[in-house]
Amino acid sequence: MAPRAQQEESQSVVLWRPTLLLVFFVALAGVLLWRALSLQILDREFLQNQGDARHLRVVEMPAHRGAVTDRYGDPLALSSPVDSVWAHPGYLLESGADLTALASLLGLNERTMRRRLEARSEREFVYLRRHLSPDRAAQVMELGLPGVALQREYRRFYPAGEVTAHVLGFTNIDDRGQEGLELSFDEWLRGEPGAKRVLRDRLGRRVRDVESLREPRPGNTLALSIDRRLQYLAYRELKAAVREHGARGGSLVLLDVKTGEVLAMVNQPSFNPNNRTNAQPAHMRNRAVTDAFEPGSTVKPLLIAAALESGQLRPDSVINTSPGVMRVGGHTVRDFRDYGTIDLSTLLNRSSTVGAAKVGLELEDDVFWELLVRFGFGMTTGTGFPGESAGSLPIVPPRSAIERATLSYGYGLSVTPLQLAQSYATLAADGVQRPISFLKLEEAPDGEQVLDANVAQLLREMMEGVAGSQGTGRRAGVSGYRIAGKTGTAKNPLPAVMPMICT
Repeated sequence: MAPRAQQEESQSVVLWRPTLLLVFFVALAGVLLWRALSLQILDREFLQNQGDARHLRVVEMPAHRGAVTDRYGDPLALSSPVDSVWAHPGYLLESGADLTALASLLGLNERTMRRRLEARSEREFVYLRRHLSPDRAAQVMELGLPGVALQREYRRFYPAGEVTAHVLGFTNIDDRGQEGLELSFDEWLRGEPGAKRVLRDRLGRRVRDVESLREPRPGNTLALSIDRRLQYLAYRELKAAVREHGARGGSLVLLDVKTGEVLAMVNQPSFNPNNRTNAQPAHMRNRAVTDAFEPGSTVKPLLIAAALESGQLRPDSVINTSPGVMRVGGHTVRDFRDYGTIDLSTLLNRSSTVGAAKVGLELEDDVFWELLVRFGFGMTTGTGFPGESAGSLPIVPPRSAIERATLSYGYGLSVTPLQLAQSYATLAADGVQRPISFLKLEEAPDGEQVLDANVAQLLREMMEGVAGSQGTGRRAGVSGYRIAGKTGTAKNPLPAVMPMICT
């Protein structure tokens, strides 16, 4: 009996072990199935969000900044695509990669770059170098460094360089307007960035685009009133004149008298907006709009206009300027020489300061001052150009004899070259003053009649003599053309500076 009992017990153990093993595997399968269901159904949203948080990113799609053109559509400012190099500091430093080649391609000091990465190791995005050429950016990516990637951006380029620098201004590294018309019309030009969701790997590299969230809206084109051909000519001639006379600077403004459009505006010294590394701040301002100075004899035509319009003088009126000097309130007013008895045309042609002072003293106190107010002196031209100066004009008509006399030949007030050009354009337009525009206009805007048309016509005829053989501006005469204008000089508080304006 004993051997039989042992045999039955042995068979029982043999049957029990497979059953236990089967139960174990069934339970294990159940646990795995439950876990799978939990991950795929119950916790799916949570886990998906966690994965997305680590690998999905919403990146900005830069908008193409609108082009700036001259009045005929020739480009003056364009934005071209460039690549910027960025890195995930943590991934790059943890990789232990040699940064020597990367620093060399980016033009950076390796030690400085490493310290910068270490200081920002908790961040996920740090620019290493912005606005690289496509070739250089491709060389960076060929290094295959973990955590280093490219981002597409745009860089502003100015084909005319320093020729149009003061009018256009420039943008910063983010392609936002900082000066000039780039700043004035920044909202019009810059457009609206887009956005898209992308998938990145653990090293921060873009694997694929997942979806577009918002398409970028490119900026609008800005058509200026500038004529690029005239702008080049104006810049060349002004630069040559400044060099010839050893001047510290100069400005030139060319207006269309029928529309008020700015056809050319240049200054010296200038700067290259494509490379401002060594540009001096003093060279970057648009002097034609921001700098005010005492206009000197260039206001004498306006004095004569006030006298003629008031009826206190006629075109054939004469003034005795002998002996070429006069005393006014303890001050001496001088002419270059004794011009004797002269008419109004000769007063302008020879630029007699004594004659102007006598005319100014003969007029009622507010006659000349009121005309200057009508012409817009002491106020901005309303162009909206950043930093435009209003100049200065006494808030009330001058009462003392010396103040009235000096105002008559251009002292005691200040103007910008643009204001002065506008006043002469008004004379050329038969006394109609039109708003100044840097934008191309389809038709001439309505103007304001600020001077009697007949007086303006008489004055232009007188001013033609200035560019004649006996005038102070005879070098401005051009055979076959009618040239009217006025020269002027004014003393400046700065030593060795003598501004001259020829209009």
